[in-house]
Amino acid sequence: MITVFYDGKCGLCSKEINYYKTIANPKKFTWLDVANNPNHLKSIDVTLSDALMQLHVLDNENNIHVGVDAFIIIWSNLKFWRILSFIVGLPIIKQIANLLYKKFAERRFAKLPHCQLSLDR
Repeated sequence: MITVFYDGKCGLCSKEINYYKTIANPKKFTWLDVANNPNHLKSIDVTLSDALMQLHVLDNENNIHVGVDAFIIIWSNLKFWRILSFIVGLPIIKQIANLLYKKFAERRFAKLPHCQLSLDR
């Protein structure tokens, strides 16, 4: 089972995750909203701030994947998205994707009040 830890208070994040839920095999994924239930993070020893900053995925072998690597795990297990996981996984493209995602994640985190509040915990 692949476990996805996502920010359920982020409109864009929720919209994307809800789309994935509609196309994903329910036997392959567990979707955990850490913004509304931070206790989900206890099992993987990740801070709420880190989880809100970037998407986290726990794979079948209990390895944690963060950011673009997390998306690659999700996409590689979704029909019609596997090709994107392959393309984004290519070395140069992955470097660029990591840079872009990091910038996006930092800006999103800075703008959302619940993300800023997580720094106080």
